[in-house]
Amino acid sequence: MSASRLSRTPLPGIGTRYDLTTRERRRLSVVAHRDGGRTLSAYRSDDPDACALSLRLSASEAAALVDALMPAPQSAAVLHTTDLGLVAERIEIATASYWNGRLLGETRMRTETGASVVAVLRRADAIPSPAPDFRLAGGDTLIVIGTREGVESAATILGRE
Repeated sequence: MSASRLSRTPLPGIGTRYDLTTRERRRLSVVAHRDGGRTLSAYRSDDPDACALSLRLSASEAAALVDALMPAPQSAAVLHTTDLGLVAERIEIATASYWNGRLLGETRMRTETGASVVAVLRRADAIPSPAPDFRLAGGDTLIVIGTREGVESAATILGRE
């Protein structure tokens, strides 16, 4: 069986396309769009020019897929785990999120999950210990600490659209 091959093609104004031919001679492609999104395409085995599946992924969905395909000892989103069972994780607020423009306290995250937002990363700024009257914005990355279950519940709340 031959080794897999990867080629790269610039797509002016769009991004870059990566084509992978697997050792089983299956063809996949990923278009890395300039906006950070990705389009993943798989081609039919009986006709490698016919697309069997095409998925458009946001930047965060693509990052989640990378974590699933190549899991690190800890997810890139997980900042720290202690012997006490606490984790700190980065959770991004989507631009089109329900929470864009709303107050942190409106999430009721600490009350509902026990997890706390210890900082917000916004562009090049870090806002430590945001108060309940802190106004969230799409693109913010919240640093959340709590139990694994609490942080996962917080991510569910923050993922509301």
